[in-house]
Amino acid sequence: MVATNDVNTRVKRHRDTLRAAGLRPIQIWVPDTRRPGFDEEVRRQCAIVAAADAEDLDLQDFMDAALQDLEPGDEGEA
Repeated sequence: MVATNDVNTRVKRHRDTLRAAGLRPIQIWVPDTRRPGFDEEVRRQCAIVAAADAEDLDLQDFMDAALQDLEPGDEGEA
């Protein structure tokens, strides 16, 4: 049990340090990427988003303009 107490003490000290730095612990739930069918669901949702993006010409124009702003050597050119 000594090893367990040592680990618990280190974890407590680490958490106390983080709290002293102004952080707080939270618990979040994320999708389980190992779950059967996860990859199919990702593909399904990506296809929906891609189809919606393809139909939104204003969004595409906005993204193209934003990309031009990021490309090196195009400063000031429109």
